[in-house]
Amino acid sequence: MIFFLIHQTTIYLRLGKIFGSDKVNKTKHFEFYRRLLLMDEKKTTTDDTCSLWMSLIQIPIRWHRLINKESFDGLPDAFSVYLQNCNMHDYILTDNATCNGGMQDNSKHSIIDEENKKYTKEVKTLVRLFGDLINKEELQQKIELYNGNIELVIKDLVQQSIEKEVQNKKQELLFFVLLFNLFIFFFNVLTKKDKLEAERKSNEVKEESNDDNTSKSVEKEIEKTEIGETEPGINLQGYCTNEICLASKAKLPIWINIGFGDIAFISNKTSFSCPDCKKVTVTSVVKAMFYNSEHSICASGDSIPVKDNNYQCLYSIKPGLSYELKANKIRQHAKSIEDLRERSEHAMKSIEIRDLVTELQKYKITVVKPSSLKGNERLLEKIQADYGGDFNQAFDIGRFTILCDDSIKLQTAVAVMKKAEQFNLIVSEDRDFFDKKSKTHHRVHNIKLYVPKHDVYIEMQATLKSFTTLEGYTVIENPKLSHLFYEHIRVWKPNNPSEEELKRASDEILTNINDIICEWIDIKEIKKIANRYKPNSEIRILKPPQLKGINEEEINTKNDISLKLTKFVYDQLCKFNPMKMKGQAIYVINKKARIGRRYNTLQALETYIPLQANNYLYTGVDDNKDNTTYDCYQHILDLLKEKEEKKFEQKEVVILQGKSGSGKSLFCRHLEEALWESYVSDSTTSIPVYISLSKCYNGLNERQIISQALQMKQINKEMIDAIRENMSFVFILDGFDEIFDKYNKNNNERYFYDCFNLSEWNAKIIVSCRSHVLSDEDIKHVLIGSNDIAKTPMIYLWPFSKEQMNGYIDKFVRMNKANKMNQYLDWTAQQYEETLNNYASLHKMMEEPFLLRMILTVLPSLMKQHLVGTKLSKSQVYEAFNELWIDTHVKNISNKLSELRIRTNPKKIKLSFQQYCQDLGFEMFLQGNQVATENDDSMQNSDSKILSKLDSNMEIDEKIELKKDELDTPAVTIQDVWEKYFKADNVAKYVLRRIGNNKYQFLHKSCQEFYAAQKIIFDILSWKPTIADIDNQKLQQQFGVHAHHFLINHKLLNEEMGIIQFIAERIYNINPIYANLKSRLFRIIESSKSHSNVSIAAANAITILNSANVNMHNQNWDSIKIPYAILNHAFLEGTNLSNAHLDNVHFAHACLNKANFTSASMNGIYFGEYAYLKGHSNSVLGVKFSPDGSKILSYSLDKTIRIWDTSSRKQLHLLQNTNLPRAVYFSPDGSKIVSYSESTTIYLWDVLSGQQLQTWEGHSNSITDVQFSSNGSKVVSSSLDGTIRVWDVLSGEHIQLLTEPSTWIGSIHLSPDDSKIVSYLNDKTIRVWDALSGKQLQILQGHSEDINDAQFLSNGSKIVSYSIDETIRIWDVSSGQQIHILRGHSSVINGIHLSPDNSKIVSYSDDDTIQIWDVLSGKQLHVLKGQSGRVKAAQFSPDGSKIVSGSVDTIRIWDVLSGKQIQILEGHSGIVCGVEFFPNESKILSCSDDGTIRMWDLTLQKKVQLIEEYLDIVTGVQFSPDTSKIVSCSGKALQLWDAQSGRQIQVFEGHLSDVRGVLFSLDGSKIISYSSDKTIRIWDILSGRQLHELVGHQDYVIEVQSSSDGFKIASCSKETTVRIWDISSGKEIQLLHGHSSSILGVQFSPDGSKIVSCSYDKTIRLWDVPSGKQLCVFGGHSQYVTRARFSQNGSKIVSSSRDKTVRIWDVSSGKQLLLLKGHTDMVNDVHWVWGFQLSSDVSKVISYSKDKTIRIWDISSGKQIQLFEEHTGDIKNIHILSDGSKFVSCSEDKTIRLWSIDNRKLINMTEPNLMKCIWRRGVQSGGLLMKDSIWKDTNGLTFQQKLLVEQRGGTF
Repeated sequence: MIFFLIHQTTIYLRLGKIFGSDKVNKTKHFEFYRRLLLMDEKKTTTDDTCSLWMSLIQIPIRWHRLINKESFDGLPDAFSVYLQNCNMHDYILTDNATCNGGMQDNSKHSIIDEENKKYTKEVKTLVRLFGDLINKEELQQKIELYNGNIELVIKDLVQQSIEKEVQNKKQELLFFVLLFNLFIFFFNVLTKKDKLEAERKSNEVKEESNDDNTSKSVEKEIEKTEIGETEPGINLQGYCTNEICLASKAKLPIWINIGFGDIAFISNKTSFSCPDCKKVTVTSVVKAMFYNSEHSICASGDSIPVKDNNYQCLYSIKPGLSYELKANKIRQHAKSIEDLRERSEHAMKSIEIRDLVTELQKYKITVVKPSSLKGNERLLEKIQADYGGDFNQAFDIGRFTILCDDSIKLQTAVAVMKKAEQFNLIVSEDRDFFDKKSKTHHRVHNIKLYVPKHDVYIEMQATLKSFTTLEGYTVIENPKLSHLFYEHIRVWKPNNPSEEELKRASDEILTNINDIICEWIDIKEIKKIANRYKPNSEIRILKPPQLKGINEEEINTKNDISLKLTKFVYDQLCKFNPMKMKGQAIYVINKKARIGRRYNTLQALETYIPLQANNYLYTGVDDNKDNTTYDCYQHILDLLKEKEEKKFEQKEVVILQGKSGSGKSLFCRHLEEALWESYVSDSTTSIPVYISLSKCYNGLNERQIISQALQMKQINKEMIDAIRENMSFVFILDGFDEIFDKYNKNNNERYFYDCFNLSEWNAKIIVSCRSHVLSDEDIKHVLIGSNDIAKTPMIYLWPFSKEQMNGYIDKFVRMNKANKMNQYLDWTAQQYEETLNNYASLHKMMEEPFLLRMILTVLPSLMKQHLVGTKLSKSQVYEAFNELWIDTHVKNISNKLSELRIRTNPKKIKLSFQQYCQDLGFEMFLQGNQVATENDDSMQNSDSKILSKLDSNMEIDEKIELKKDELDTPAVTIQDVWEKYFKADNVAKYVLRRIGNNKYQFLHKSCQEFYAAQKIIFDILSWKPTIADIDNQKLQQQFGVHAHHFLINHKLLNEEMGIIQFIAERIYNINPIYANLKSRLFRIIESSKSHSNVSIAAANAITILNSANVNMHNQNWDSIKIPYAILNHAFLEGTNLSNAHLDNVHFAHACLNKANFTSASMNGIYFGEYAYLKGHSNSVLGVKFSPDGSKILSYSLDKTIRIWDTSSRKQLHLLQNTNLPRAVYFSPDGSKIVSYSESTTIYLWDVLSGQQLQTWEGHSNSITDVQFSSNGSKVVSSSLDGTIRVWDVLSGEHIQLLTEPSTWIGSIHLSPDDSKIVSYLNDKTIRVWDALSGKQLQILQGHSEDINDAQFLSNGSKIVSYSIDETIRIWDVSSGQQIHILRGHSSVINGIHLSPDNSKIVSYSDDDTIQIWDVLSGKQLHVLKGQSGRVKAAQFSPDGSKIVSGSVDTIRIWDVLSGKQIQILEGHSGIVCGVEFFPNESKILSCSDDGTIRMWDLTLQKKVQLIEEYLDIVTGVQFSPDTSKIVSCSGKALQLWDAQSGRQIQVFEGHLSDVRGVLFSLDGSKIISYSSDKTIRIWDILSGRQLHELVGHQDYVIEVQSSSDGFKIASCSKETTVRIWDISSGKEIQLLHGHSSSILGVQFSPDGSKIVSCSYDKTIRLWDVPSGKQLCVFGGHSQYVTRARFSQNGSKIVSSSRDKTVRIWDVSSGKQLLLLKGHTDMVNDVHWVWGFQLSSDVSKVISYSKDKTIRIWDISSGKQIQLFEEHTGDIKNIHILSDGSKFVSCSEDKTIRLWSIDNRKLINMTEPNLMKCIWRRGVQSGGLLMKDSIWKDTNGLTFQQKLLVEQRGGTF
């Protein structure tokens, strides 16, 4: 020991010389050695030892850092473990695997190097280390003896020096092992190559300057970088020579895994594939590592290879030599199973293993040795099942289990086992599954030790005590459960698909159990699962049907593992009663083996936001304001609970509707998850079962759809029968719309509940369906059932609100960071919201959950492609998303194929995938099926088989290239249709979503629609003429010949609105690819003229163009063939459609003015409107249906009563008298009519003959009302003479008189049983009379003003009345007491109507509102707002669900339950006086003071969703200064249009109320808008952002105008002031006072020095801008002045007024120069028609009016020279182009029109009718327009349709 101390001190002092260590440090270190060697535990603490150990290694480490800044090799693992425990983190310690200086290993083997001269440097280094202790010659001999292996030389020298002093003290041994590794470390450092020395010199100055830092307590680690990973088997390390490879550029070593097997190579001549650049460019191998293998290595010239089985051996590879390497998986070397058992048994008892176990136990680690080896039967079974009978692959025959208290002890145990060489054991395999799941999910660190003495491997498994299931050591309840479960399924080889699924489910359950045992899931989650536990005594566990009638002995004798497994699980659930958390969680997992597998929808559910819903369909953006929606999930829960509590027999069905993308399917999944969680926690509730109808529906066996769905969830028939008898369910049937077409073809008995045989289940049913797919009639008969209307709640999903969108964005951001759905992981929710605000066109799309997620996914990339404010279409969003989707799959597949060394071309793969998606999407459209089915043959080829077939020399895209569909081939079976999409070598299918074993669909139906649309588009655009240079006529001829081949000609698109919309949006796409799409669609229509086989394509083409809102006016389309086209709202003004084939075309609300339909075929045409009943010559006062609905009764100011036939709409009788009829009524049987007029006479008429039957006279004053009794035998009348008289109908005699002589009597009503009469008097009282005796029963007092009417409620016990006092009152008849006062109206109530069940009252008033009241409570239910004026009529529908109302010129339909407007009917030109629902049809009857009676169809017509949003009333338009753009305002938004094409470019949003006007700044870079929100806003066009908000007006702003220099704007509002603002700063700079009433218009003079204003005070005023003084007042208009404008030179002013005139004034004199008359209503505005010369005298003005016309006037003659009547609403604004060649107009009819004269200017126009409309934007209100259309010799029109044409201005 003394010798060693001296020896060590000498070496240390020599090293100290190098580093300049001082005497103090040397003394300190000397003391350390002494204390360490003595190992005096009393004097040496752990901290001291740690500190002194660090003192030993600090100098060499510092020295190493001085030389080399890289990470260094050579320090042993023991250092790392020890230093970590001492918290010494400022040193870099690495593994001991690196050996330098020759090919060598840790097992004393070497490869001879014959170049002895190379040892000179090694000798010098060893001399420096050992000094005089050994001479050079002796060193040379030892090096040669060990063939240059310096490790062995040093080991030998150290061994010699300590043999005399050191015996077997383990403390000393540890130190010497450490010392040995230090020497190896020193040697490696000193023998670095010249390159490192050069690096050291280059960094020397910098290192010396930082020398002081070497003593710091914290130093930065320098990481050694290597590329690639080492895996079991052979691993080679080399350098890549590819210049573009990043690893090559950085000169980083690269690991290449070869795996197990044999390999031969020449170190610097053989190339390997680089894992970084994927090129075969690694040519210089420098190291070889064997990992977890038995291996050998041999270099050229070696006679004997080096062999070893250490788990990790590293060898240096020399250049120029050839090497042979072999690596095999470690395996036992036994001759038989008995031999293996014997070896294992001896090894487990060996001294080596006992010493290792003793060492482990010193650290208080529990080592469990099995009491005996596994039995032969069990062992042979396992070997056969797991290893195919190869017993030498079995290692767990002898297995020790190492149990540790905590992770620190586990690390210690592993560290001790890895140093097993000191016990003559070899660590041959190291596999760590503690933090990485193993195949069996056990949490262990597995080490295989080789026992050389017995030539056998022993397995050591280390784990924590809390994870073990060993009996006697475990803390887990029922520890054998996992093992026994495993034993049942371990060797099970299923015989059929059902067993395969059961085994898969069993594996999953076993995994879940082990996840809990080993805590692979979070402890909080385990606790959450355990909280659901209920003991088996509290729940009902059904005995599986297969166990009924069979005992345990019979089960054991059967070789049926599924039966045994079923018995095992059933017994566990019945007997296992856990008390602890893990046991309870395991029990829940077993119970959770529920019906069907719960598919993983977690990622989608992560972003689930609670959906809002309502009992009526969403109709517009304003619906969300009222916040009347409810939480859909909670509402369904309430409905289910309500049905549960009622417990009565009925069909319990809920219908859930929503548009595509509204989140129906995700909601259904969420509902299932939530209901399942409820079931788990409270098993008394029903079991939820989600069923995708598109996946499960089979039209041939639909009555068994539930059983089929459950069988798809692996529930066999016997189990289904059992659960049907014992369980209750909630069946969630998702996607009824997707199967509706097939369903509808199969069923005569239409109600789905009966067709699906749902009555045999104890279940509540929830059905989801897309809105608008099923008609109202289909919904009623198919989903609701004719007898179950009141029992089937309808729930409509509503779009996301702003708050929901924000919540979704927050969740998306979190989920994106977790799941990396796009690469923009650093985007915050705020960043998404701010970016979305820049793209207003996305806001509407974001209301749909699916689209919102899609938008968020691609938003960052969209932002890069499109400028702020750009109008983005839905198709652009889908294009970006689907490209990302395909890119992701291409990348995944390319990566997989590259692992197989298959070269790929990602671009070609992507194109192939896109083509595949387009082909399949179109095929699905053709087949009408969203699910593609792969046949069984295709299914036999798994992914691995597909990949294995690929030729490594062939590029993958050649394999998956898809052939073009041969769509002209004969019809094939459905299975054959899908076959080509699922060929065995086709990997493209993996971009689809798999929904079953062999069923696929796109991610969403809209994705399929997108691809089908793309297929159609590219098919059209890909056509090319045979000759490049060809004129248009020949081009059209060639195109027409080919047109029938286009895919668009295969099937009508009418039912595929999604496809139509995607194609329509591409028409406006600025991408050059789509430039010809619009013209090609027009060419297809043109081709149908001469090619009848193109009719389908032509119908589709014109439908698409109409959906795109493309103007189709003034087209020459004679003889086109477009049957079934949808042209609702189409703009076909002036189009020639003569001889066209138009059968079954829809023209609802189309503009057909001046269109020519001569000789057109129009069978089955749909106009959406009916001819009105023509006959009355004056206002129609009222209409009524006969009781049976077959006849209509009307009466008019023309003093006639008319009877009409309802079906033929023909007039049957004209009943005339000399007085104006006040009211008419049918008798209860409909055979008679009673009428009265302002006279004292009552008339009775016979309906059949139209003859007058009776004339009753007796009243002495005007009659106020007449009524039939309930049986029609009597008529009761009332009069201003104060009497009520009763008349006998048959005899005509007066039979009773009731008098109240002091006053007059108003209307009268009989009680339902005719026993009482109620009337009101002019003394504000209501009187109740006994009809039989004539006695007055009650006087009801309370109204404060005259009463308008009083009537009985249904049973006659109550009376309802209403009065001029604006109240409605309900009275009790028997007591005469007032029950309720209904207050709400603010003006005169015009009438009331009772619902059919008398539970509600609807009232309508002059306050423009309709109000709904509850009779029982007297509460107001809804206030219906939206009528454009006083409401003159309102009525409930026969079923009480709707209300129809009539006002100024519109009829509106309202939903009673929600109070929302659901439809508006436009067409009347006067006040609507009466409205009635048809008794038995979905139609409305109305009459108006325009003299017409109209019928309206309420059924849903075929609608094409226009891609341009419907505009609201357009209030302002203006050209940009460069004439290239037009800006408009509608509602709260501004729209920017391309002036040439009419394409919408941009939308600006920000105003809080309707925008009243808009204008461009002088330079065209900004837009100025003004609004009812009292603000003026300035917008930047380029960025789309708001620059300024000008606030100051106290009321809504009426007009804003800019100064000629563009620096100022003037504004006026409903106040009496004019304000002047600075544009750049947005500040108010001047205020002009003078008008006495609201100012309506303001304008700067051309030179900016003056302002003209006009006002409600009927004056025009002139102001001086600099001083703000009023210069002149112009008076002359008799009504308020609407606008005043300066002429071009500022010398004149033109004004318009409510007095219907236009006037011109001289500015200097203030005199009126000219008066222009012609407008029939208020003139809204007037403009000068300017020319180019400022000095030129302006000769024309243009005016527009509330009379819906625009007029151009010649000033010199004072005559009107042009009249425009095309707008159907009040003209709101026009703007003339600066050169006078065009003008743009906008109207209350919600359209914008651009007008022009060919090559002429307005100022030069002298003749009428020269101007034409270039384009129209918006959807025109006002219904069907046919003025001046031609219908000569048309075929197929019905009589009523012809009548309609004539009434609308068409001619025959």
